[in-house]
Amino acid sequence: LLRQTHDHLTDGGGRTFGDDFINYWSGAFLALHGRAAEVYDFGAFHAFEQSVTGPGTGFYHYSYPPVLLALTAPLALVPYVPALFIWLATSWYAFYRALALAMPGGALLLALAAPAVLVNAISGQNGAWIAALFCGGLGLLARRPVAAGVLFGLMIYKPQIGLLLPVALIAGRHWSAFASAALTAAALLALSVLLFGLDVWMVYVRNLAFLRQAILEDGTGVWNRFVSVFVAARSAGVSVELSYVAQAVAGLIACVAVAVVWRRAAPDAIKSAVLVLGTCLATPYLQDYDLVFGAIVVAWLMAQPVALYGSERALLVACGLLLMLPLIASPLLHLSGLVLGPLFILPAFVLTVRAGLVPAPAAHLDHCRA
Repeated sequence: LLRQTHDHLTDGGGRTFGDDFINYWSGAFLALHGRAAEVYDFGAFHAFEQSVTGPGTGFYHYSYPPVLLALTAPLALVPYVPALFIWLATSWYAFYRALALAMPGGALLLALAAPAVLVNAISGQNGAWIAALFCGGLGLLARRPVAAGVLFGLMIYKPQIGLLLPVALIAGRHWSAFASAALTAAALLALSVLLFGLDVWMVYVRNLAFLRQAILEDGTGVWNRFVSVFVAARSAGVSVELSYVAQAVAGLIACVAVAVVWRRAAPDAIKSAVLVLGTCLATPYLQDYDLVFGAIVVAWLMAQPVALYGSERALLVACGLLLMLPLIASPLLHLSGLVLGPLFILPAFVLTVRAGLVPAPAAHLDHCRA
């Protein structure tokens, strides 16, 4: 707190108090005051952010679709600093409730102690929200499919995390949730067009090409936050084209694994874990703060019989790697020059897919469904 208020609401070196939250609040404020077009104008947006947190504010950009402007508009009803604490508190509580669905006992301690929660809070990011929507939806899928679909539909603001959701819902024949998710996403898209117009969407789409190249393909200055297969390949000196090939192969493997496991009579927790971990391997845009949902994956895995995994030690190591990754991803890049995130995700993915392919005792399946 002291460091990030050294110069107004910045650290004097370009980082703001609340870090990336300056994007969410500024976007909400501009949209609420009829200035949504400025959100996707890099110069105008930067100037506005400087007026909020001080002239030492570095370059921040709004990389989210206009639907998020509508979802976050209430943030602009209160000043920046109180809004930051409201954002962190409500997102953490939503994450905690989703974790409690997977872990009725001990959820509070894990919700406070998971390293990704700290990383997300320091960054002022939305990882706790995406964990609540994604994993909360999966936790409700069996008994409240329409509500689960609404939560999935809200993820349209971050579509790269929902890449494999349609595969899972179709393979698992969850038609009510699929329809609910599609209708929710469509309604949000229509609302954003109604509120902000098509021109804002067109500018956003044009910005995506620049952001993809600057951040994903050539973003050596920001790769320390990334944990995806694509950025791992780029950090190792692989060309952009071959890195996309590597990402496509990983995505295809994850897609097949999700489809196969979700068609089988595996425990719901295993299916959910395969989907979330497969998404981590399938999306090229995945950062350390996104891994808040890793705590829920660990809760799912630890709730199953150890016999499903073949080795308790392997399970504990895989869960430990997944939990620690957000805390050590950046230091590892500084030490090695390589993005090693996928190597920390892969063991849990392999163990989980194996568990999804091993026939579970009928009594255990009945207990999981109950």
